[in-house]
Amino acid sequence: MKGWTEEEIRNKDLMAPCGLYCGACGVYLATRDNNAKFKKIMGGLYGTEPEETECLGCMQADPPRNLYGFCQHCKLRDCVKSKGYYSCHQCDEWPCDKVKKFGLATGRRVMERAIPIWREKVAELGDEEGSVAWARAECERYHCPECGSPLFRGAQRCRACKKDVAEELDGSL
Repeated sequence: MKGWTEEEIRNKDLMAPCGLYCGACGVYLATRDNNAKFKKIMGGLYGTEPEETECLGCMQADPPRNLYGFCQHCKLRDCVKSKGYYSCHQCDEWPCDKVKKFGLATGRRVMERAIPIWREKVAELGDEEGSVAWARAECERYHCPECGSPLFRGAQRCRACKKDVAEELDGSL
């Protein structure tokens, strides 16, 4: 699939438990591609320096090799781990206050869309293949509807063809 490898799609480190698939995160993509300009842009959004704006996925084994500062203090990630789950889709309390009060509106919208899909995929295909199918669906989602170029979660406009994509994907920041 244009933009992601099969290895990335199957990488559990990128399967953020909240539904914010790390493979579609701008910070991860900037790290993966070693894109200094994109790191600066993403750092500007989150208030970090470009050299601090790096991540290899929020579900890395502890201690993580390279976990973005914002994600190091994620209450959702901590909650899932404390319950022995790998995703919020497994929790009967979802959506909980941690989701409902998540600080970024775009993130909250994505979680509310993604977790039900993850649940459906796992119910249909089982944990392993259902989770991979969910990750694949997230990657497929983040492509420009006009030109097919890969996008990142939260993209407002396609870098390739300049089409406004925010409303078709996750809404405005």
